[in-house]
Amino acid sequence: MPDEDQNFAHCEMLLREADRDRWLAGLFLPMPARSAVAALYAFNVEVSRVRELVSQPLPGEVRLQWWRDLLEGEARGDAASHPVAAALLAAVARYRLPREALTGIVDARVHDLYDDLFPGATELEAYCGATTSVLMRLATLVLANGSEPRSADAAGHAGVAYGITTLLRALPHHAARGRVNVPQDILERCGASAEDFLSARSTPGVSAALAEMRALARRHHERAVRLIGDVAPPVRGALLPLSLVPLYLGAMERKGFDPFRHPVELPQWRRQWALWRASRQWR
Repeated sequence: MPDEDQNFAHCEMLLREADRDRWLAGLFLPMPARSAVAALYAFNVEVSRVRELVSQPLPGEVRLQWWRDLLEGEARGDAASHPVAAALLAAVARYRLPREALTGIVDARVHDLYDDLFPGATELEAYCGATTSVLMRLATLVLANGSEPRSADAAGHAGVAYGITTLLRALPHHAARGRVNVPQDILERCGASAEDFLSARSTPGVSAALAEMRALARRHHERAVRLIGDVAPPVRGALLPLSLVPLYLGAMERKGFDPFRHPVELPQWRRQWALWRASRQWR
């Protein structure tokens, strides 16, 4: 198997282990675009887990700078020896992807290294837009193979919906690491505090704040669904993760659900069914 094929296969395996939802969604994409999209998603795994690999922000900044340098053609060391980096560069070259969009994802991930609260919902939406929305938009560019997929608005709302849902799912893990992703204005409006989350206190204020977060994700989900019809049909598969948002939000709203106990998970068959159904409906 050529080295490039091995790199793309490595990305697929990484996704299967670390980001199974996107891996499952990728199964509905055509080849060879599927491999390039897997490279984008694997890159996202690498930069999103930097916080987990370091004990202080500075080493994390150094790791993110390596990715920035890679995309700007100035990476130290041999990028060819890093299968995700090599696959990403191959995808960028093959599909003429804008490198500045990828460096923007890296820049947005700097926020993950620190424990600062988002001042407001607007900043949370901007973060999800600069990470998840941009990733979806890039995936549509791959599937469009050089043509304009008319996906910017739909990908924008889909990414915010999926991004907020992902943060809510990971709440127990992030709180244990000292990170609270509920914006300050929502906390104040609901009578909650960051300390409530860090101490895993399920107060009425915490419940109200999480309900507001879910409502925000639902609003973006609804807008994205309405906009899918404007997206070029061959590239709608890049938005498939959006179909999982209602499932996860619904699981968080069940009676007796404890947001601090475990990350929200669903049986794989339910996720596959939702993805398959959306792939048929959006075709």
